[in-house]
Amino acid sequence: MVQTITKGFRELVREAEARLERLECADAIALHGREDVIFVDVRDVRELEREGRIPGAFHCPRGMLEFWIDPESPYHRDIFQQDKRFVFFCAAGLRSVLAAEVAQRMGLAPVSDIVGGFGAWKAAGGAVEGGKDWS
Repeated sequence: MVQTITKGFRELVREAEARLERLECADAIALHGREDVIFVDVRDVRELEREGRIPGAFHCPRGMLEFWIDPESPYHRDIFQQDKRFVFFCAAGLRSVLAAEVAQRMGLAPVSDIVGGFGAWKAAGGAVEGGKDWS
């Protein structure tokens, strides 16, 4: 029997987008460096090595997010207990909008994501450190 998907990723993303405060790059860049804001990078570590990272961003692989947020998890990270705003991002904005929506449902607040993700951040001239030059 072939499994039938009843809700695809596009619908999940649209639903998450409707539930969140989303940040355009210029607004996210304006928040960068503030003491009351934590940028959370949900990309795979290989993406960070290849593309670079936003200086000061906390790396939380998408697959660990729920475990790192929950204080009752053996994998909990204290950073998610801070009374700060959390701005999630990934490469293009799909994983991070889903991550931000889950974090919000778990009670983390306030949360948002960067429309267009790290790619849009770089294109807008946001600060980047590291990464490999493939040219």
